[in-house]
Amino acid sequence: MLIEPGKLLAQIENPADLRKLHPHQLPQVAQELRDYIIDVVSVYGGHFGASLGVVELTVALHYVFNTPYDQLVWDVGHQAYGHKILTERRKVFHTNRVYGGISGFPKRKESIYDAFGVGHSSTSISAALGMAIASKYKGENDRQHIAVIGDGALTGGIAFEGMNNAGVSGANILIILNDNCMSIDPNVGALKDYLTDITTSSTYNKLKDEVWKILGKNALGKFTREMISKIENALKAGLLKHSNLFEALGLRYFGPIDGHDIDHLYHVLSDLKNIQGPKILHCVTVKGKGYALAEQDQTKWHAPGTFDKVTGEIHKKVYTTPQPPKYQDVFGHTLVELAKMNPKIMGITPAMPSGSSMNIMMKEMPERAFDVGICEQHAVTFSAGLATQGLIPFCNIYSTFMQRAYDQVIHDVCIQELPVIFCMDRAGFAGADGPTHHGAYDIAYMRCLPNMIVSAPMNEQELRNLMYTAMLDMEENGKRAFSIRYPRGEGVMPHWRTPLERLPIGKGRKIKDGEELAILTIGHIGNYAVEACKMLEKEGFNPAHYDMRFVKPLDNELLHEICQKFDKILTVEDGCLMGGFGSAILEWIADNGYTNIQVKRLGMADKVYEHGTQLELHREAGFAPEQIAQEVQNMIKTAVKVL
Repeated sequence: MLIEPGKLLAQIENPADLRKLHPHQLPQVAQELRDYIIDVVSVYGGHFGASLGVVELTVALHYVFNTPYDQLVWDVGHQAYGHKILTERRKVFHTNRVYGGISGFPKRKESIYDAFGVGHSSTSISAALGMAIASKYKGENDRQHIAVIGDGALTGGIAFEGMNNAGVSGANILIILNDNCMSIDPNVGALKDYLTDITTSSTYNKLKDEVWKILGKNALGKFTREMISKIENALKAGLLKHSNLFEALGLRYFGPIDGHDIDHLYHVLSDLKNIQGPKILHCVTVKGKGYALAEQDQTKWHAPGTFDKVTGEIHKKVYTTPQPPKYQDVFGHTLVELAKMNPKIMGITPAMPSGSSMNIMMKEMPERAFDVGICEQHAVTFSAGLATQGLIPFCNIYSTFMQRAYDQVIHDVCIQELPVIFCMDRAGFAGADGPTHHGAYDIAYMRCLPNMIVSAPMNEQELRNLMYTAMLDMEENGKRAFSIRYPRGEGVMPHWRTPLERLPIGKGRKIKDGEELAILTIGHIGNYAVEACKMLEKEGFNPAHYDMRFVKPLDNELLHEICQKFDKILTVEDGCLMGGFGSAILEWIADNGYTNIQVKRLGMADKVYEHGTQLELHREAGFAPEQIAQEVQNMIKTAVKVL
């Protein structure tokens, strides 16, 4: 479906074309850009509300600054659709997040206008500061460096580290705070309250505007500028009833201003361009701006999928039979079920209550479930603190984001022998979000830690049982952590509310007996092996299939049984091969003296995988059902030829 841009937008291939327009044309460009985003996303899907909220800011930034020479860094990147459209990617924007198409996030190798690749939050200030210091060192004193960060991302610790360093650096960096009180879910915490105080202080804002109107009528000398700066700081401290956080960090603070008033944005950014040193501009925006439904329900419209732009009806598949639930919902409902059984259970998530389904417990037991903001490190150590007091924390963090808290997992949990349960959603290929969101490495980085159990359910029943088992182990053992990984999306059991059953830790199970070869799987990808075995049966092959359940500890008894019966083993995992499940099996075989066994591993190779559907990526990695079946045939046929 061909989607035509508006009259002015059609003339803009890159920011140089945008700068040919007169400033009074910018509102029309912004409207056409917003319309184009709505048109394309409604048909092809993608992140929605965040980009609508920064349309005016995006246009103003590329108009005022000389991008790509001036370097623009977007935090996270959910809001960068307008940026992509204005920077030579409008004609391919419909391929956004599609296999082989452009990325849903800024990406350095995709465009010279993408100064820094992003996807995880709170990195923009540090990256832009590094660029600014480098430019200063190279004598590029005319080069500008801009970091656009949301108030949600500002809660991340690295953002404060970046601001702290920027404030004393003297570097030419502009931080733009895109304040809409949202990340994916509503923001939480003291910082949100602080920013709300600033934006709602009518006395401060009125007085500030009057001061600047007076200043506009007078030529300012050095003495006057210094006096006004002191007066302004006094106003900030007095009227806001506390000192300005950003000024205290050494950043000149400007704002708050209306982030949708493009004329004002143009003039303010033009002025700030000529002010040297570290500074921050506070812009107040509305996530989903310009599409009423997205403004009203900002969480729902963060990434709604395809929809009818006129009626707002989100397109959903219609099923005539019961469908399997999402793993995240099985987690959310089971956690509440366990919490009703055990008053010690607490739930923790870093800013993903709806994405992880922790919101189910937060609604039913608000005093026992916590959204701590985009603070993965804090989430883990906070959980550790709860554990020291005899509570049982279920810390739910996406696999890719758990990487950010790895030191805390080691230092604050494992070394101290604290019983924390880590539920890692989005393990394996995450789909259209791409390489920044794939949960590729958690098996490898968790299984090397002492006092850590590493497990993965093959289906919804197994997830429930592993959560129940972990709870009981925390009660009885109390000196080790327990990790459970599961993928994004649906499971395989429409009727999943099965009675809870305690599983023996470190014990796998035989799914199917066989004779020629043993397939060993971990987690949901074991269902692919089930499909492969059905294909193979039609071709006259009869492999065995084992669901190992645990990567650590491995099932010694079951592995001895397998190695004594089979001389060919195929391992399959939705994770990295280096250090992963297959590596654990190879290590066990070597350590136990089985020298005559041929092992083939299927999983993610040592490369960066881009975006696409999960099945497309599974095929690229070589472990879709038909590829598993083909590999079994290859191993068996090769063995026959050797004989």
